[in-house]
Amino acid sequence: MNARVDTSVLTHLSNSHLDALEEETIFILREVAAAFERPALLFSGGKDSLVMLKCAEKAFGAGRIPYPLLMIDTGHNFPEVTDFRDQRAKELGAELIVRNVEDSMARGTVRLAHPGESRNVHQSVTLLEAIEEFRFDALIGGARRDEEKARAKERIFSHRDSFGQWQPKAQRPELWTLFNTRIAPGEHFRVFPISNWTELDVWQYIARENIALPSIYYTHKRDVVERKGLLVPVTELTPPRDGEQVVVRDVRFRTVGDITCTCPVESDAATAEDIVIETLAAEVSERGATRMDDKTSEASMEKRKKDGYF
Repeated sequence: MNARVDTSVLTHLSNSHLDALEEETIFILREVAAAFERPALLFSGGKDSLVMLKCAEKAFGAGRIPYPLLMIDTGHNFPEVTDFRDQRAKELGAELIVRNVEDSMARGTVRLAHPGESRNVHQSVTLLEAIEEFRFDALIGGARRDEEKARAKERIFSHRDSFGQWQPKAQRPELWTLFNTRIAPGEHFRVFPISNWTELDVWQYIARENIALPSIYYTHKRDVVERKGLLVPVTELTPPRDGEQVVVRDVRFRTVGDITCTCPVESDAATAEDIVIETLAAEVSERGATRMDDKTSEASMEKRKKDGYF
């Protein structure tokens, strides 16, 4: 993805559709505030949650977002992202709730198969514990349909049963933006206001609105190794294996998550406009190009969502 593309394409690229996407997102954010008693906005400090936060500011006004921000921290997140998360929440004067997978491990509700196992999949347990602790009845997430097959078939207002599980064959119809928000005690909804956005839409909106992001979204030099078609960052958590050669590459992250399963791509893109151009030429989805946890099987995401994942 590090090939240079003629920047003149930006002058011919329309972003007028962003107004409609923004309007839909604001409508959904307001609908959540009106329909539920204890909603929360999942906020990782990543680009999608920052786009949602920008829309929430427009929906309710700066410093007036009517629900708290919730982060499930594996303890293995990129520090550039968690630092930015804290800074942005402080700037907004928003309530930031952080719950840690490590605390679930201490309680014995999360048990790793071995010390080196990724904690990413275990976020589901900590998330469900947070839902029970705060009695959340709706969680607003930044998932998009273009990211992955399981997310492509999920509704904007996605019902979860009393076990926090998603039942793909029991989804409710969503006709004419009429949402069925009825729930029984112990149940909740996951709501995806930017479900209809694409990665390109997100980057066009970031460029248009001048949204600040963690630095690792833009080009920087990083030690990596090539593994199974991915560039794996060399860290204490992801050291090189025997026979692997460590190289320094100009990279950026298309998506950010747990260090143990998130990989960068080669890139020279230093601005949101540069990334818009790169995204136009991308042939693999951001999760397909960067996430080791989605490589385990064709149905890995759907299985995790059924178990309560974001």
